[in-house]
Amino acid sequence: MDRSPAILHLDMDAFYASVEQRDDPRLRGRPVVVGGNPRRGVVLAASYEVRPSGVRSAMPMARALRLAPDAVVVPPRFEAYARASEQVFAIFERYTPLVEPLSLDEAFLDVTGSRGLFGAPAAIAARIRADIARELSLPCSAGVAAVKFVAKIASDLAKPNGQREVPAHETRAFLAPLPVARLWGVGPKLEAVLHELGLRTVGDVARADREFLAERLGDAGRHLAALARGEDDRVVVPDRQAKSIGAEDTFEEDTDSAEALRRALHAQALRVGRRLRRAGLRARNIQLKVKLADFTILTRRHTLASPTDDGQLLYREATELLARTPLGQPVRLTGVTAQELCGGEGQLGLFAGTEARSGRLNAALDAIADRFGQGAVSPADVAELEAADGLDEEIRRRVGAARFDVERDG
Repeated sequence: MDRSPAILHLDMDAFYASVEQRDDPRLRGRPVVVGGNPRRGVVLAASYEVRPSGVRSAMPMARALRLAPDAVVVPPRFEAYARASEQVFAIFERYTPLVEPLSLDEAFLDVTGSRGLFGAPAAIAARIRADIARELSLPCSAGVAAVKFVAKIASDLAKPNGQREVPAHETRAFLAPLPVARLWGVGPKLEAVLHELGLRTVGDVARADREFLAERLGDAGRHLAALARGEDDRVVVPDRQAKSIGAEDTFEEDTDSAEALRRALHAQALRVGRRLRRAGLRARNIQLKVKLADFTILTRRHTLASPTDDGQLLYREATELLARTPLGQPVRLTGVTAQELCGGEGQLGLFAGTEARSGRLNAALDAIADRFGQGAVSPADVAELEAADGLDEEIRRRVGAARFDVERDG
């Protein structure tokens, strides 16, 4: 049996926008932008219909709407995306246990040992994409190669809703004509340096003397030389546990209201607590993040007396950190992050009775939220925010957010 390495890179196409178009037939075939506040938000996803206008994810919403004034703007529904992501990854895991998540909509799969059951690597990729299309009505692109780096580029070039295989013996020929910006780690500054050295394509880098590259670029030169030759010895690492779980939001308007800041921290801490419990994790450390009006970022951390998944405790610790943080100007963004995560079962603390009562209360609230939605039961201050905005919490708290509110890998 063939045991040569076989790596797939699976990437959902315009994931958030595709979910919206699937769930609302009126959006199909139309230029869709998933995002929030037109003045302060960013584009979370752009459908392929709007991309010819130059709209891309992470672009400021204001610029996107100038480029595509006829675009349909849809507020994000993160719970819907999370559900779709779980379904996608369940399909991945039918074909191999070696699945390395990169985000909600992207993963590496090692199918080296799956050939006996499911056929050639390209056939496995095609089956996965067909399952996703048939069961979830969502498009997915795939790259098939012997190493991660090449599989990722292959899936990028196959988009949208395509597939590309790069046999191992064709790796260098496949990479050679690509611009040096395709190499991992090459941003605008390093690209300019490489151009100054006369290296404009990946093939140029592959042909360059390794010692010359190391002399000019140090360790980066050795790294680029290896990638340019298709050498990437990183293995697929399945189920990497998140190192932190956080929630943050950008305010519609900069604020210096202590009450508004506390309300925001309360909602964020409760979200983090719910997600910790859902993942079966507790946090030993809490971090407060504050972005000021001039974009200065302040962070404060505190180690907890014992690990917790209680959002109310996280909220109290966050407000204490805020009280010890001199601001001096209005606040643009706040965030709460749980760090140093461990398994949900831990040593009982000194006040085990109080912890047990909090645990029972949280379990009851989680059950209500699972059945009736996150806004079914909320503390008074958080409920006031929800009522004032008139939007579902999972939409409201993220509209205009500076980045996604998901588990992060460090």
